[in-house]
Amino acid sequence: MSHQFPQEELKLIDLTIKMYSEPMLQLDKRVLSSHLRKVKTKKNELLGTFDKDQLMSNPQFADILVTYGVSPPTKISPTTGKETYAFSKTDEGFKALLEHPDELIQSLAAARIGIKSTIEETRTERFLSIADRGALPVPLRYYAAHTGRWGGDDKLNLQNLPRTSDLKRAIIPPNGYVMLDSDSSQIEARTVAWLAGQDDLVAAFEAGEDVYKIMASAIYGKPVAEVTKDERFVGKTTILGAGYGMGPVRFRDQLKTFGVTISEDESRHIIRTYRETYPKIPEFWKTAGKALEAIMDDQQFAFGRESLLVVDGRDGIRLPNGLYIKYPNLRYKETDGKTELVYNTKRGRAIIDTRIYGGKVTENVCQALARIVIGYQMLFIAKKYKVVMTVHDAIACVAPEAEADRALEYVEMCMKLRPQWASDLPLNCEAGYGKSYADC
Repeated sequence: MSHQFPQEELKLIDLTIKMYSEPMLQLDKRVLSSHLRKVKTKKNELLGTFDKDQLMSNPQFADILVTYGVSPPTKISPTTGKETYAFSKTDEGFKALLEHPDELIQSLAAARIGIKSTIEETRTERFLSIADRGALPVPLRYYAAHTGRWGGDDKLNLQNLPRTSDLKRAIIPPNGYVMLDSDSSQIEARTVAWLAGQDDLVAAFEAGEDVYKIMASAIYGKPVAEVTKDERFVGKTTILGAGYGMGPVRFRDQLKTFGVTISEDESRHIIRTYRETYPKIPEFWKTAGKALEAIMDDQQFAFGRESLLVVDGRDGIRLPNGLYIKYPNLRYKETDGKTELVYNTKRGRAIIDTRIYGGKVTENVCQALARIVIGYQMLFIAKKYKVVMTVHDAIACVAPEAEADRALEYVEMCMKLRPQWASDLPLNCEAGYGKSYADC
């Protein structure tokens, strides 16, 4: 198969394997031991303040979450058709509580379903076990996601370490080295604007303008200079969240998870303003929907900036690196009186139906393109420095301490490199270095 496979991807497979087989990162046992003690102490203190009845009662458990600043997850009940709490251990919203960045929320969720240890505890214990053996192998699955992104593995899942967790502080470079972490700034929002041909937004990104304030200015009908910090946050959430067809209800719920409460009318106004301000993006969702029709009809169809993406009939959407986003067994299906497009997705041994539509295709292709860009940049960084980890749109490497500033300059340069097929895609990054992963 190798003659059909992109050479760059073979190099990325090699890099991915070496993150595990040639580890350089170390673990600070002192930090880990201290963190484990704190996590267990906090959990015991917290659970000592609530009895089992409080944790098992839906309304009382919801009140507890609200007390800690967390919006209780909800779902539509299949029996009543009304909104209810998503507190079952199989509900996605509840699963998110089990992996919440705040260890106290993890503890509450785990206690509700009778789990003695939280994810933070078990992961810290696993880190300590690794520290006893030596360096930290970074287990990543190459092309784990539908869009080509890497995924966590080996029960560590370094892809979702909480930003403020001491686990990040415990990950350190070898003696004489620093760790560098570089994150591609707003790459998906930049990619969707560029791919859809929304050139005013592309130009604003390229010029380094504050696109969040520009969005907030349109939402609140005031000059950019008068936009407040809270209004800018709404503008940021809009730019980062509304590019894939998110509706008013979901947008309002998303803001609520960040502690911002708005009315239904406000949410409708914000979504409408985004779509009217950047009309090329909603147009692209419709075009992406036509791409699905072309796949169903086994037709050829080119779309996106300069016809970058190509539907090759039932093979799916061909990306600029020659790989495909596939939608196996794409078909119409009637669900609850509604006809929608679905395709087959494997979950372990099971095959489930996954809903697909123009906005979701847009998300798929933008994430896939962003991942190709990150891989391209990663190979350039690896020419000079040892790449030790990648998390979503970020790349981490290590460099000798004596050349830390020079290494940072080189990494920042690499993170702004554009592949030939995206020579005008506006890219930027945030990068730093330190003596631990948390310090970068």
